[in-house]
Amino acid sequence: MRIGIDLGGTKIEALALDDSGAERLRHRVPTPTDSYENIVAALTNLVRHVEQTLGEKGTVGIGIPGTISPATGLVKNANCTALIGHPLDRDLSLKLDRPIRIANDANCMALSEAVDGAAAMPVGAQPMGRARVVFGVIIGTGTGGGIVVDDRILEGPDGICGEWGHNPLAWPKADELPPPPCWCGRAGCNELYLSGSGVARDYAAVTGKTLTAVEIAARAAVDPEAERALLRLEDRLARGLAAIINVLNPDVIVLGGGLSNLERLYTSVPKLWTEYAFSDTISTRLVKAQHGDSSGVRGAAWLWPRHAT
Repeated sequence: MRIGIDLGGTKIEALALDDSGAERLRHRVPTPTDSYENIVAALTNLVRHVEQTLGEKGTVGIGIPGTISPATGLVKNANCTALIGHPLDRDLSLKLDRPIRIANDANCMALSEAVDGAAAMPVGAQPMGRARVVFGVIIGTGTGGGIVVDDRILEGPDGICGEWGHNPLAWPKADELPPPPCWCGRAGCNELYLSGSGVARDYAAVTGKTLTAVEIAARAAVDPEAERALLRLEDRLARGLAAIINVLNPDVIVLGGGLSNLERLYTSVPKLWTEYAFSDTISTRLVKAQHGDSSGVRGAAWLWPRHAT
């Protein structure tokens, strides 16, 4: 049995999988917001609850909104700020008396979809097998990315592979300049454009109206400015992903997060990215995450591959 945990800002979700990837148990608890120690306690108790319920001990993988620094062994780049500067994997390993694997939540999503999700699905009637190189994208409240090669997360020596959200928007146009400041301290990052908050900000800048990305998408058929906002999103996403194709040329790009529910993206963006990618043909497929909101927690479970259990 493998246990995956998705540590989010408001909830912590645990999922137990058998070796075939079938779900055995799912359980959620609120995320403590007052201290790091209480987060560790909540994670520990959640694992124990799963194991006591099923009567079996399992491997534990955890997806977090940040990463473990290879240089220090401490959490960095986490929007759950209570985690920053702490050795989360070591602390949990001591509490649970076993090795613990931790990865960025976008990496977990990419891994889930590569192992038994959209990147492993057949094309038409001809089974393609698993894609060797998968780029996973989360376009929700923020923007993140992860790279998986041969069912293994590619993290890099500093643990930042796939940090696509904080690269600058590719080939900016006149109306996108000067680039707006980002919370990370730089300007013009993909996250400012390719996220739900980015779409809302873009629409508000033109209309003066405050709507969510979901509301903007729902109004597109009757609101010309909402439709234009989605057209800008499509072109910006095409540019951003073309830059990934130029560098990585993945077999599959998987979209997760709230904006991944815009079905028009899967038709429009591949048509648009041919203008920007440095190739006469683009074989990369753009697909929607098969496991949806569960991709992150499933990927955390798959941090321990079949042969490691």
